[in-house]
Amino acid sequence: MKEATEQQASPFTTYDEARQWIEGLIPFGIRPGLERIQLLLERFGNPHRRLKFIHVAGTNGKGSVCAYLTQVLRQCGYDVGTYTSPYITKFTNRFQYNGKDIEEDTLLQLVNELKPHVEEIAGSELGSPTMFEVSTALAILFYAKVTYPDFVVWETGLGGRMDVTNIVTPLVSVITNVGHDHMDILGDSLTDIAREKAGIIKPGVPVVSSVLQPEVQAVIREAAAERKSSLYLLGEQFRELPLSSQEDEQVFRFEGLFRSIEPLAITMNGSHQRQNAAVAVMTLEVLRQYYALIMEDEDLQEGLRKAAWPGRLEMVSKSPRILLDGAHNPEGAASLAEALTDTYQYERLHLMLGMLSNKNHQETLRHILPLVNTLIVTEPDFRKKMEADTLADVVREVGEGRSFELIVEPDWQEALRKLQEATKPADLAVVTGTLYLIADVRSRLLYNSDSEKGW
Repeated sequence: MKEATEQQASPFTTYDEARQWIEGLIPFGIRPGLERIQLLLERFGNPHRRLKFIHVAGTNGKGSVCAYLTQVLRQCGYDVGTYTSPYITKFTNRFQYNGKDIEEDTLLQLVNELKPHVEEIAGSELGSPTMFEVSTALAILFYAKVTYPDFVVWETGLGGRMDVTNIVTPLVSVITNVGHDHMDILGDSLTDIAREKAGIIKPGVPVVSSVLQPEVQAVIREAAAERKSSLYLLGEQFRELPLSSQEDEQVFRFEGLFRSIEPLAITMNGSHQRQNAAVAVMTLEVLRQYYALIMEDEDLQEGLRKAAWPGRLEMVSKSPRILLDGAHNPEGAASLAEALTDTYQYERLHLMLGMLSNKNHQETLRHILPLVNTLIVTEPDFRKKMEADTLADVVREVGEGRSFELIVEPDWQEALRKLQEATKPADLAVVTGTLYLIADVRSRLLYNSDSEKGW
């Protein structure tokens, strides 16, 4: 296989061309395995081996944990790369350095370096690298060749064991939780899914986790023991104790194996966010204990307080009050329902929902339907959407005997108008479901003209 040469003309001249080429790889689908990414990175001298990663997996909470870790590390004076997916506003959101997106010109340059190698691999028996593989390689080049961060906060895409991000050996691995998601790919049971997530645990690398189910904990314990990795488990080696809670502020005490810290405050809502924050604190404590991370308590407190994550219990409008939350699986819906019961005050609840066709919708709806006065089902502007009529049939089945108004409106923009119209000053509106819907609604409500569509 011939090597790409420096003399080759740059194939793209604009950021949009480069982004469209990457997103044009989506039809190659999700193809678990590390062979293509290994080959691609070998061609650049394995640049990932020069970086210090914190690898974060889990069904829900990955993004929030990444946000807490990033903000605290930056507050401590470190340079931080953050790689996450999917994006809410723009493709460049996925590649951040010190909280700022990759520059469009930088992305263009790196894509032009990657493209000839991607095309050569595509011509081999391995087939074309996927969109996520190319994006991951792009992230590694951005951090290893352009920005040189002290740490890279590194979120898995799907699962763990065969996920492309598992090409790295991190300083510490994090598994937030295990729930019912992507079961068509990861397995039919929680223990199957847990084995995939546990695949990010590397020999001798400590692991921090907030998994709660006993059968899932058993899988994580077994994987950590096999690989001689120290395991720090929520409820055992560390815990969080709530001190006070109100909308937009939760205060808690952290108790860990090495020390206890209080008070710590976060502005993200929902008790699950205290757990996510505790996971981040334990991860930072492991780095402090074993890797000489310098972290003052004041910086920890300030970093946690500053952390935010778009599209997760995010109030984007005050008049009417509209809350966005990407609760796209049963566990996410349970957290949303708990927050709507414990944190928010309202007279009537109006909820707009759009889903993809590959989710466990019955269990998700069972958490939500008891709370709603009005439910508007709609369709995300995405190729894998569930038709509004089909989703409405599931709602009728699960909600039989319950009293609420069901509105079926396939056009999400018209659905949003109806939601706004129904929401009186004392009420609360919620838009939830797939992040593809959340992204569009968020851009519309925040008047973001720079919004892009896609993964």
